[in-house]
Amino acid sequence: MRILGLVGFLIVITFSIKCKNHEKDVLHRNDKYVSIEGRQFIDALGRTLTLHGISVINKDPKTNYLGHISPEAFKMFKEWGFNVIRLGIIWDGLEPEPGVYNQEYLKGIDTMVQWATDNDLYVFLDMHQDLYSVDFSDGAPSWATITNDQPHLTGDVWSEAYLISPAVQTAFDNFWANAPAPDGVGIQDHYLNLWKFLAERYKDHTKVIGFDVMNEPFMGSEANKITPLLLESYAKVMAEQSGEAPPSLEEVMHLWNSDKMKVLESLSDKETYKKWLDVIYEVNANFESGTLTAFYQRARDEIRKVNKNHIIFTEHSYFTNMGLVGALGEIVDGQGKKDPLVAYAAHGYDLVVDSDALTLGSNDRVELIFERIAETGRRLDVPVLIGEWGALHGKSPDLIPTANFLLNQFSRHGFSDAFWAYGKFLLEASFLEVLQKPYPVETSGILEHYSFDYESGVFNCTWEERETINAPTRIYVSDLSRLNKNTMQLTPEIEGVIIEEIENSRAGHLVVPTSGKNVKRKLSFNLIK
Repeated sequence: MRILGLVGFLIVITFSIKCKNHEKDVLHRNDKYVSIEGRQFIDALGRTLTLHGISVINKDPKTNYLGHISPEAFKMFKEWGFNVIRLGIIWDGLEPEPGVYNQEYLKGIDTMVQWATDNDLYVFLDMHQDLYSVDFSDGAPSWATITNDQPHLTGDVWSEAYLISPAVQTAFDNFWANAPAPDGVGIQDHYLNLWKFLAERYKDHTKVIGFDVMNEPFMGSEANKITPLLLESYAKVMAEQSGEAPPSLEEVMHLWNSDKMKVLESLSDKETYKKWLDVIYEVNANFESGTLTAFYQRARDEIRKVNKNHIIFTEHSYFTNMGLVGALGEIVDGQGKKDPLVAYAAHGYDLVVDSDALTLGSNDRVELIFERIAETGRRLDVPVLIGEWGALHGKSPDLIPTANFLLNQFSRHGFSDAFWAYGKFLLEASFLEVLQKPYPVETSGILEHYSFDYESGVFNCTWEERETINAPTRIYVSDLSRLNKNTMQLTPEIEGVIIEEIENSRAGHLVVPTSGKNVKRKLSFNLIK
């Protein structure tokens, strides 16, 4: 969200003792694939799986959306400790004509999936769009972009078009209404047929863990209600802070456009931010609980016709990225019971994203965004993966605490994550070391909590080990030479902890063998600065 342009059967039975409300999950467990237990991802060996990775995408139609990355990059991702790739795919590249799929592009996607597999990285496919269409940015092909001849307007920042372009808004309206394409088939039907095709193509692939149905869904022309509400709400904030009469909407608009730094400062504390933002909850909730949930249900029903083993990732709306309370509904099976393989791929961005003020973010706002995402995850009783976060395009050392604070939010709430996004700038980014945090990749039981303090180098992890799990717990460490073995503490103590190096790298994993008991385990260590 760029608002300034306005992340074994016995084993299952054991887990079900703690998660009694997930009996359907147990019935659907397939021990070849990544699955779900309650609000946690589970690997094929029954361990809690923490996903930590990065988005990879090419949005350039001139290259057939390919050729932007090499197999060496995937080796680098493994060394950085990533274990998942959010692989962006583009509808325009996949279906250049109605019902005709681009085999060259599909083979290119297959190649990247294989590069990930070669490096033991999971993949989930993200059907990406920005401003709906290749006609305006990226996403839908021109034949599926029905604007009713409305004009396309742009602003100073690319994403302003969501709010001001009648063409973009109308294109979304027609997508949600399933308006007919040139061949007479509904454009949403085409989109879901494509997902069904992809779900079948990868149904036997155990490293492809699932499908992110749509990037940052936008409500269309209903969004015209949003800006006036936010401007009026901000006028009230200004009045409360100044003790004077509320300014006019024109004065508020002028301030928003001319002095964004003042606006950011005035919305920096949590309570004020909530008061300003929550006025648009009802408009957004109507879209999420109605149109968007119904769309995800249709997508689920099509995918499940051919694929019953992969996870369906649902995203909230574009506006929820800002920290609104989410209103997505439950996605169900044919009997009306919750589909056990649905996860919440939320996005979270502070107001400073896509601006020159990246270092002026508010920790209060960021905390609220991820507290509310966690609230939605609990309500839906699904795992949360922050499918997009970051967008930290800069070399300033001031971005180090920003990235660190964000990652700490994820460990605090038990989120998985995928950083936005891979680019060569990362090789020189000040915060790259922060991204390479120690974390429990796989845990031999139920992961309760983990944390890493970047300043002190202290790592802590607690989990409920299960006697039925025979595979070890594995903790990623970016530089094994920094591991102070004298500070390592493990309870209960057990012999056989080993260090597993990543080939041709200073990175590796601490491998903690199971105790063979149902017991709480604790591990801590320090990394030397």
